Amino acid sequence: MAKSKPEVSVHSHGLYDGWDRESKELPNLVKISAEIPAALDVEFGYILRIRNARNSKITFRIEHPPFKDSNGELAPPFEGELYVKTNDFRFFLGDTIWAPLEDKRGEWRLITWLDGAKVADKTLTMI
Repeated sequence: MAKSKPEVSVHSHGLYDGWDRESKELPNLVKISAEIPAALDVEFGYILRIRNARNSKITFRIEHPPFKDSNGELAPPFEGELYVKTNDFRFFLGDTIWAPLEDKRGEWRLITWLDGAKVADKTLTMI
């Protein structure tokens, strides 16, 4: 039997309530928006629904405005990978805003690939 082709859709994007990275629960959508208020502890990003892709590899990158890391160097884009655990999988890619706010304003580009093929690319602007 042939394997079904993976289906990926953006379930939601914008502003979310707080997210516990240790929990299996995804954050709740507060507001769909491409403009996010730059305020402390604001959670933003997108949720993808991925079907028929169990054991496929998700890679992701968050390109952000230039700000310095704890060593005083320009922080590189955030990158990572994980594997799809079920045939109906939901994936949150996002971040939260921390002090100082001034260097976090601007465009945040969130990109996700599934087995090397780009499946989502969304730019959210911190205002």
